[in-house]
Amino acid sequence: MCRAQGEAVAGRRWRLPGTLLLLLAYVGYLLLGSAAFWALEGPASRQSAQQLLQDKWELLGNYTCLKGPALERLIQGIIKAYKSGLTLQGNSTSLGRWNFVGSFFFSVSAITTIGYGNLSPSTMSAQIFCIFFALFGIPLNLILLNRIGQLMLSGVQRCAKRLGEKLHWQEAATILTRTCALVTGLLLFLLLPPFLFSVIEGWTYEEGFYYSFITLSTIGFGDYVIGMNPDLTYPCWYKNLVSVWILFGMAWLALVINLCITLLENSSDLCQCGKKKSKELEQELMDGNKNSSPRPDDVESCSSKDTKPEDSQTEWCAQSLSETM
Repeated sequence: MCRAQGEAVAGRRWRLPGTLLLLLAYVGYLLLGSAAFWALEGPASRQSAQQLLQDKWELLGNYTCLKGPALERLIQGIIKAYKSGLTLQGNSTSLGRWNFVGSFFFSVSAITTIGYGNLSPSTMSAQIFCIFFALFGIPLNLILLNRIGQLMLSGVQRCAKRLGEKLHWQEAATILTRTCALVTGLLLFLLLPPFLFSVIEGWTYEEGFYYSFITLSTIGFGDYVIGMNPDLTYPCWYKNLVSVWILFGMAWLALVINLCITLLENSSDLCQCGKKKSKELEQELMDGNKNSSPRPDDVESCSSKDTKPEDSQTEWCAQSLSETM
């Protein structure tokens, strides 16, 4: 009982440094990212703010009939309308993004927790409905993603098993099948979609790849969103195809992320096992040194054993002398 409690206490001692180390690594990673983004985006942001302020004062200087508060209200109204999907086009406005296709894409971005932020409900009834829609939709989405991921994984395992039976080498077949599945997923979900976005949206390949990863990882900054350019006419199938791509791509990326998590956990377990084995080996060496050192009882027993032959020899000599006499 005491031994089991001791092992439990030792286990807790092992887990606590690992948790603290993981927390420190997490905070350090966040600090590293914060410093990088601050250094990369800070100067451009300050320059944009200065340019915007300069343009405002030049506009007010050139058109003295304009008043500052009225211009700011107009700008805020334009920003609010743009967030709702309305854009000024000459003397008219666009119809916005709340048609059926746009509403379907918003529903997908809501229950997948991407949340681009470019489109949001403005009426109270739509906001309340969005709460309950997401409350039940997010678990449903997680269940569906889990099921799709299991189907993908079982398909890969089935192919690996069949290939291993043909090659008579199961380990090589498993590695080859997983590699093919990883490359196929990279092509379908990350490497090929940017070409489609380049053709329809007019983005560069790098921007399309950036949008693909930010979307599938559910980060969803909202700086790049499909179907946002009012000067373009989009095909009716475009957003529906992207919605299907998001669903399967998220399931595939979740499998890849789980694989990375497994590799990290296995590496940490190997490090902990190595430390534990080294400690056990050190303890065994210390115990061996203790066992090899002579104890007082052993010294007395050895001395008694050494004196016994001498005493018997003395007795034999005395007996032989008495017999001769």
